Amino acid sequence: MNGWTRTRDFMAGKPVDRTPFHPMVMRFAARHAGIPYRAYCLDYRAKCEGALRTAADYQSDWVATMSDPYAEAEAFGLMVDYPENNLPQERGHLLESAAAAERLKQPDPSSAPRLLARVHEIEEFRRRAGDTLMISGWVEGPLAEYADLRGLGEACLDLYDDPERIRITFRLLLDTAREFARAQVAAGAHCIGIGDAACSQIGPELYREFCQPLQAELVADLHALGARVKLHICGNTSSILPDMLATGADIVDVDHLVPSLAPFVSMLRPGQVFWGKSDPVRMIQNGTPEEIRADVRRNRAEAENRMINAAGCEITPDTPPQNLRALRDASDSGKA
Repeated sequence: MNGWTRTRDFMAGKPVDRTPFHPMVMRFAARHAGIPYRAYCLDYRAKCEGALRTAADYQSDWVATMSDPYAEAEAFGLMVDYPENNLPQERGHLLESAAAAERLKQPDPSSAPRLLARVHEIEEFRRRAGDTLMISGWVEGPLAEYADLRGLGEACLDLYDDPERIRITFRLLLDTAREFARAQVAAGAHCIGIGDAACSQIGPELYREFCQPLQAELVADLHALGARVKLHICGNTSSILPDMLATGADIVDVDHLVPSLAPFVSMLRPGQVFWGKSDPVRMIQNGTPEEIRADVRRNRAEAENRMINAAGCEITPDTPPQNLRALRDASDSGKA
């Protein structure tokens, strides 16, 4: 059973030979493949090589286009520096005020360099892996994208100070994400991830007012294209997890900061699963293989086995190889 078939059948509630394994590897993959992180972000062939080599060596069931959150932001005009072997850094904020968003123009995925590169990544993944792995594209959600352009603190204040202007701006950002996601689906992506990590910082009322309806709209659009959808929000999302599930996303990511999945299992819809939720530092980087396997067993029991095996966020570049292998081996400890 290959990775895409295993993942697809698992989500559908069909029997599979083991739980799907979907570690979020970015800096880890670059280091494992000996690729400078600047190249991993900017050279789609390098990223595909690193991701595919890591998937093969650790028997992962997916590959993804994630490397940093700045593809759309750079297409809007944000200036970003890409160190040789470190995370990208923005050169200040593009928007000095909420009103400055009026000058934003929706970028074209076929001409903006970083957007086009991601489309090429999907094509390269599909050429090299076909349907043997789940191929996941990625877009930024409206609040995460606005925070990249404006700054997180300022973005949160704007929700209170200028809500009507924010609604207009978020619509533009949603339309951008929609067209970018469509281009990735057309290139061969099985799934599109929506990264909206800042949503865990604004509370359930503002999430329901400004973000959740737009995420649900994007999910519905992508479902109409035949794609699966993954929703990723870092942090303790306990207060908004019911609303995240209500977006209809097929895979709902859960960070280790969520105390327990048990209260939310009954809210899962048919075909919907969790993803997570081991602590990527305390457990996966710094734990022992025995502790990692026990942690996965606890998480699986909480989720009643309706959870793709992964850490709650990115696998750190300093994670010992034997620990990532232990996380992978934990997928064998139960069948769905």
